[in-house]
Order: sequence, then C-alpha cells, then structure tokens
Amino acid sequence: MTWSWKLTRIAGIDVYLHATFVIVVAWIGLVHWNQSHSLAAVVEGVGFILALFACIVLHEYGHALTARRYGIRTRDITLLPIGGIARLERMPEEPLQELWVALAGPAVNGVIALFLFGWLRASGQWPPVGGLGVASGGFVERVMLANAFLAGFNLLPAFPMDGGRVLRALLATRMEYTRATQHAASIGQGMAILFGFLGLQGNPMLIFIALFVWIGAGQEASMVQMKSALAGIPVRRAMLTHFRTLRPASTLGDAADLVLSGSQQDFPVMDDGRLEGILTRSDLLAALSRSGRSAAVGDHMERDCPTADTSEMLETVLARLRGRDCLTVPVMERGALVGLVTMDNVGEFLMIQAAERKNTEAPMVA
Repeated sequence: MTWSWKLTRIAGIDVYLHATFVIVVAWIGLVHWNQSHSLAAVVEGVGFILALFACIVLHEYGHALTARRYGIRTRDITLLPIGGIARLERMPEEPLQELWVALAGPAVNGVIALFLFGWLRASGQWPPVGGLGVASGGFVERVMLANAFLAGFNLLPAFPMDGGRVLRALLATRMEYTRATQHAASIGQGMAILFGFLGLQGNPMLIFIALFVWIGAGQEASMVQMKSALAGIPVRRAMLTHFRTLRPASTLGDAADLVLSGSQQDFPVMDDGRLEGILTRSDLLAALSRSGRSAAVGDHMERDCPTADTSEMLETVLARLRGRDCLTVPVMERGALVGLVTMDNVGEFLMIQAAERKNTEAPMVA
C-alpha cells in the first residue's frame, strides 16, 4: 500500500504504518494539550492510542495466523486510522475455514479484554460500573473497554468486516458461495448507510467506516462474481499471445521505448529461452528515476513472480494475480513462455463472453 512505512516483521509478516496514522496520533496529542495544557495528559492520550493500535495489530495477527493453519499466507498488515488490514493471499474456500479466520480477530480482542478484567479484579483496582468509560477512568480500564468494543463492533454484519465474513460463511453453508456473497454484500451496504447516517450526527469516523464498508462490499461481490464466471475456463483461452520480451542485458531505456510504442506494460525477461523474471511498469518507473535509461533490466526485474500452465483454470490464476504485487502472470507450456495473463485481458475476456452470451440469448423476431 502506498504512503506506508514498514514498522517490523513478525512471524514472517511485514507490518506497515500508513502515513495518515501519524496525523491521527498528532491530532490526539493536540486535543489533549488544548484540554489540559499538560504534557502528562498528552503522553497518556497518545499512549492509549498506541496501546489500542497494538491490540489491533494482535487482532490482525489472529486472522493471519489462523489463515496460515489452512495454508493461506498473509502478504502484510497495514495500520490505518480506521483500524488494521491484513492482506491475505486469498480467502478460504471452505465456509467453516472462513468462519474461523473471521472470528479469530475479534476473539483476540475478547481475550485481551477478559485478561485485563481479571487483572483489575485480582489487583483490587476494579472501579464502580458507573465510572467505566473509554474516554475516562484508568489507563488499563480504558484499554479493556476499547478491546471489548472492538470485539463487538467487528462482529456487526457489515461485510467485508469480520462480522460480515462470518455472515457470508454461515450463508455459504446453506447456499451457493456467489449468492451468499451477494446477500452478505447487500446487508453490508445497508449497514454502511446506517453508519453514514450515524456519522452525520457528529462522528466523522463512522463516515469513513461507511465508505470503507460500501466500497469493500461492492468490490468483494464483484470479485466473487468474476471468479464464478471464470470457473472451468482454461488459461489458454484468455491469455495474450502477442507480446514483447526483454533480456537481462537490455537497458531501462529499451523497456521505456517498448512501453511508449505499444500497450504492453509488464515485460517478461528471457535469457536463452528461460524466463528470468518480469520488469513491471512500476519497477521500471522507479528504476528510471534512480538509475537512468542506461541501467540493466536484470538489476531491476522481479524474480519471484508466479507463473501459470496453459492447462490451469483462469479462476486459479486470478487468485494468483490478486495475491501478489505482479500484475502479469507468464503462461508456460513445457518450460516455454507461450502467453501472458493480466487483469486487463481477463476483464476483456469477460466482457466478450458476456456480449456473446447476450447474443445467443437474444429472442428471435419473426
């Protein structure tokens, strides 16, 4: 994700901090300073936000490590002002697996809240119920209540939030997966309207959450529909067969000229008939700004991009495209490069299929 900085890497997963998060922390510090003109209050306010987002990181690791049990890798975790996002390479195909992955995040917050509740009771620091509040009270009490709130809020059926994914998983045990996604997405967008209405009453954060839910639900539903439409279609039917390649010794200037002379954006890099990697447009632009036109392509290409076989199904390759930073998948046949698959040509293939389907379904007029 752009405008993000890498914080750390834990359990093989990179954790990033989005730039807007820093703005939120600065705003929290400014609010506390204006209210009290006390450095101690600023430190406590900022410390509470940092503790809360540490719990959010643990929440996302709950999803990521549960997904790992089912053989699903997590690309990274990014902290945003509205929470965290764990980018899984794919969602589990089994409804019960998706159910456990979705529940794992809120479960982590629930465990943290219960642990802090037990610690407060055991230490004799449990306050009167009337004194509890996220904005008031002791530090530990506020963190406990915030985790309880996160667990409950994330379980609302606002797809694609955790509760929405739980709903989709439960629906998918009783109906076809695409229909379950459509139902969950519709309910999620209904929740987004509710969040937006409540946000207009004085909570701007709910407006941001409403936009996230509305857009996310629509994108998820569209992606599942696309996957369903591609089921059973081999890669060879949709791959690009007319494309240009580069050599490791080619220069970035050669690659730039190819970009300008045609519509191809990513270029396979071949050496004696072997696929060595791919030079993507984003890597080309970044390398041109750093090293200039004379630099060698081999020094800036992606070497670990996935490939596909001509016998594979398009839906499988689509998941591969979504799960990696490479936007082009080389298609191989007996070790030779025979085609490319990109998101653009998959979309064009679907449009052509839809047009042909409409033509065959059009009623005959006598």
